[in-house]
Amino acid sequence: MKALEFRDVSFSYGEGTFRIEHLNFSVEEGEFVAVLGHNGSGKSTLARLSNGLLERTGGEIEVFGVPVGGKSLYEVRKNVGVVFQNPDNQTVASIVEDDVAFGAENVGLPREEIGKRIEFALSAVGMEEYRTATVARLSGGQKQRVAIAGVLALKPKIVILDESTAMLDPRGRREIMDVVSRLNREEHITVLLITHFPEEALLADRAIVMNRGEIVMSGTPSEIFSRGDDLLTYNLALPKIGSICKKLQAGGLAVEDTLDAETLAGEIARCVS
Repeated sequence: MKALEFRDVSFSYGEGTFRIEHLNFSVEEGEFVAVLGHNGSGKSTLARLSNGLLERTGGEIEVFGVPVGGKSLYEVRKNVGVVFQNPDNQTVASIVEDDVAFGAENVGLPREEIGKRIEFALSAVGMEEYRTATVARLSGGQKQRVAIAGVLALKPKIVILDESTAMLDPRGRREIMDVVSRLNREEHITVLLITHFPEEALLADRAIVMNRGEIVMSGTPSEIFSRGDDLLTYNLALPKIGSICKKLQAGGLAVEDTLDAETLAGEIARCVS
């Protein structure tokens, strides 16, 4: 079943500004899709159109068959949770458990159910021991985990991460991506990952590349990153391992292209033995 579907969708911020025209795109239930592209390519616009934060000017968008917009918007937003770039902008309470409970309280869930959802959400992101902690004293990665927990407390079927690791250090990024991968694998949550980090896209089932509001490349991450020259055209880089392969090849070491560190180590050993 299609979790998210764009059919002939158009959108514009105004005359002479960025626009999307006749976009067709879909995500299957339980799929993990990465969306890559340079700044201004349309990645975040795609995310905001998906749950009605922006209103399309043409075409149709559906979430599990329900139209995005009008009277169905409330139902759509219960099924599509969005985690944005800056966790501080999503914090609404000073204590972790209160912050996680905010969304569930606003949809009128019973207090007992809210308690269960707080436990589920904090457990899912590995933050149970911080339940009564002060949000302001957490690290960036921990704050982003709390932001994800707040979304999970609503038990959405789709989680969209809109550059959610952009402000974190490498350790924080790994923590968040571990959580996201586990939620997709164990909870079968559909994930749409908006990112400019190629290493994060490697975790996805499928990747698309956007440029000027259009989808210009689509396939598995390996297929996308095998087209290095095309990526450069769209101002994108290879993952670090792929880049190292190219540099070794340019230096005269005939390693095979790979995106896996262990495979590259084996290739280097083969070439120098």
